[in-house]
Amino acid sequence: MARFRVNGVERELDIEPDMPLLWALRDELGLKGTKFGCGIAACGACTVQVNGNPVRSCVTPVSAIEGTDIKTIEGLAVDVGGSKQLTAVQQAWIDHQVPQCGYCQSGMLMAVSALLEANPNPNDAEIDGAITNVCRCGTYPRIRRAIKSLSTTA
Repeated sequence: MARFRVNGVERELDIEPDMPLLWALRDELGLKGTKFGCGIAACGACTVQVNGNPVRSCVTPVSAIEGTDIKTIEGLAVDVGGSKQLTAVQQAWIDHQVPQCGYCQSGMLMAVSALLEANPNPNDAEIDGAITNVCRCGTYPRIRRAIKSLSTTA
């Protein structure tokens, strides 16, 4: 039995302990926003937050996240008066027209949100070190502009 909280809801799944978190989220819980990209933790499309830290869910077995708090892209927007409100990061993505195909964006948003929570004013080296997600469309300049627009000193 795997027990953890996903997007604020306690979950208990009768699954194999070596099942990747990605498949538990997508196949067992129906949370399809987290994407499968490479299956070897290289691309970041599967990034979720575990206790606030970005984690590549395709290689993380559910046994490793027992008792943790997991946030997926479905849980990123905040509930305000019964309706979902975009976070500042999500709004910056829209304002700076970051996505093209959009496939990497759920993982990218989760990684960037974790970075900005830990470091609200990252420099270029810190962004490069923390955001290793792959965007095949090459929107990296837009991603950096969106992150910089959220800087606490901007």
